[in-house]
Amino acid sequence: MSEEEFPEDNVIGIGGRSSIACYDITAVYRGVSAHAAASPWDGVNALDALVSAYNNVSMLRQQIGPNDRIHGAILQTPTVTNAIPELTRTKYTIRSRTMDGAQVLGSRVRKCLEAGALATGCTVELEESQIFADLVVNRALCEGFQESMGDQGERILASDEALLTGSTDQGNVSQIVPALHGLIGIPVRDGARNHTRQFTAAAGTDEAHRMMITAGKAMAMTGCRVLVDDEFYGTVRDTFAKATGDACVA
Repeated sequence: MSEEEFPEDNVIGIGGRSSIACYDITAVYRGVSAHAAASPWDGVNALDALVSAYNNVSMLRQQIGPNDRIHGAILQTPTVTNAIPELTRTKYTIRSRTMDGAQVLGSRVRKCLEAGALATGCTVELEESQIFADLVVNRALCEGFQESMGDQGERILASDEALLTGSTDQGNVSQIVPALHGLIGIPVRDGARNHTRQFTAAAGTDEAHRMMITAGKAMAMTGCRVLVDDEFYGTVRDTFAKATGDACVA
């Protein structure tokens, strides 16, 4: 992350911040090819199906919750203009605060995608990916990581109530065992955020690498403490049970 995302003086990161759940739906539309000038009425237009579905999802975004996200990409479209398109492909990522919320939102997206096929006479095949769960923050692990960063002269927060609107497979891990997913800021220019070219360039600097090495050492120190400090391990385990309602399997 950018260090500018942590406004407190001399704070360069945070031990834990919850993220949201997500999964993907891929839609493949199949129509019937025909000559676009000589006999377009003989065709069934798979591109129209995709465009219709795209517009449906775009309208759906007006009525979703503040922690919900829908974003997609067109994966396959025709490359010629003189034939009615018979095959197109698109993919959407659905995100929400919890796994249940993501699946509810996903059911609404499915209807948008299916409606594109219904409106144009195409068929549609929908495929869903594995879901990434929302991240369970373990306050005890976060505080241990905070202490280990402090031992190396770096100040971070333990955790907060803010929500990271990205998603990670670490969320699945955190639902089963206590997990640590720290966030460390690096120096950037012009307020660059993650997934931009400017941030990519900043991540390749010596200073960014130094900070990641420091964070890696702190993670190793925290993990070692779980193994050798019975009291700390007990606190981590109890924190997990309180957050999830389940006993820790580790």
